[in-house]
Amino acid sequence: MTRVVVCRASEADLDVLSPLVAQSLAAGPVGGWLVPDATERPQVLRRYARLLVSWGLRHGVVDTTGDRSVVAVWFRRVEVPVPSAGWMYDLHQALGPHASRFALWHAYLDAVVPPVPHAYLAHLATLPGHEDAARVLLAARHRVLDTEGLPAYAECLGGRPREGVLAGCGYTPRSPILLEPGGPALWRMWRPAPDTGRSCGGLPPRTRLRRGVTLLRGRVVPSRLGPC
Repeated sequence: MTRVVVCRASEADLDVLSPLVAQSLAAGPVGGWLVPDATERPQVLRRYARLLVSWGLRHGVVDTTGDRSVVAVWFRRVEVPVPSAGWMYDLHQALGPHASRFALWHAYLDAVVPPVPHAYLAHLATLPGHEDAARVLLAARHRVLDTEGLPAYAECLGGRPREGVLAGCGYTPRSPILLEPGGPALWRMWRPAPDTGRSCGGLPPRTRLRRGVTLLRGRVVPSRLGPC
């Protein structure tokens, strides 16, 4: 395999990495749930992806490969998130009438945040055929986390949580998040810190939320993870 170069993304990469995130969302069941109208979906997902990557660059860490075939957006959570008006404002500015479904999605995710310090993999996007590069990229970040004794948490947007890149990198599935109305299940994925002796790290039990949940995004703590 060609040597994979892992690096930190910058604002200069925004126009390249945002479409990659949007494509990965559009390819899975979550994209259709977020934007039911197929004609509007590509544009809305592109705007959301740009917002997510921008937030990652400002408040977290965005890892990528030298050829920009893989991108991982990370946030460091040292405490359970609290509501953030900034994220909600940016979400509504970027998405307009589509923001409510995305806010509902994030409310589902925030309701089951692990109550222990961890690194949150908010999104992993990979060009088809570059799964090995994605494993190399994640391994580089995991080495940083392991030196700090920090576990990692993610959501699997597909229907096979025991397969794929995350499972191959030491993540194990926990109970799913069931999106309603009529949406897919998102599997919570947990990678414990080394030598903790615990596999779940205090993950909350299976939760089924309704549309009445509070539509607020958790505050993101600026990352202190170093470059790979």
